[in-house]
Amino acid sequence: MSELRSRIEEAVKFLRTKTSSHPPIGIILGTGLGGLAKEIKQDVVIDYGDIPHFPISTVESHHGRLIFGTLGGKQVVAMQGRFHYYEGYTMQQVTFPVRVMKFLGVETLLISNAAGGMNPQFRKGSVMIITDHINLLGDNPLIGANDDAVGPRFPDMSEPYSKKLIALADSVALENRIRVEHGVFVAVPGPNLETRAEYRFLRLIGADAVGMSTVPENIVAVHMSMHVLGFSIITDECFPDSLQPANVTEIIAVANDTEPKLTKIMKGVVERM
Repeated sequence: MSELRSRIEEAVKFLRTKTSSHPPIGIILGTGLGGLAKEIKQDVVIDYGDIPHFPISTVESHHGRLIFGTLGGKQVVAMQGRFHYYEGYTMQQVTFPVRVMKFLGVETLLISNAAGGMNPQFRKGSVMIITDHINLLGDNPLIGANDDAVGPRFPDMSEPYSKKLIALADSVALENRIRVEHGVFVAVPGPNLETRAEYRFLRLIGADAVGMSTVPENIVAVHMSMHVLGFSIITDECFPDSLQPANVTEIIAVANDTEPKLTKIMKGVVERM
């Protein structure tokens, strides 16, 4: 057994002492987006610090809890808070919880994040469904020895975000009269936000929104044959010619204000799976 597989098994063994749940759906809640947890009928809540090999979130707006329960009548496991490369963790540490989710039974992963909008059609407070991504993190969670029992050496990335799930999310949004955008998400290392020149570059290469997460989790999920649906809440407008200084407090406030719309979509998607 590989070292990775051994760590996964150890974490799963611990979690099995707390719950017998085999949730088919996993959820990752990003910056300012932990409120969906209130919609989950919680059965078991476990602090990350208690789970073997789990990192501990150092970002103030991330709670750091793994929640088992039901949402929309379906069993789910939700990460209330995630990990980032800029916190000093390796890519393997950042994505370890996704691996554990798979071994708990998760087949479909819903990911959310807060992001800066670069598409001039977007406004802060918009919900963007991620259709594709660009990895500019300078690293990849699959680098190193590959365990074929976990996933293939060279996973295909032609459909990193499920077209079927995107169509389902569109349908739910339409039913609830919630406008959604579609776009390409680019991940950068952070933790600083981008310069005007960097925003121009990112827009030039085809990105609609920028953030510091999501892509590593998606890569690992695809590596393990999971179906992924991703969302970004556009928390600030990153237009180079009218760029204003970033205000993190305002960014989190926008995420909090927009969250009910995203929660309604995500809950509706889960109900219809």
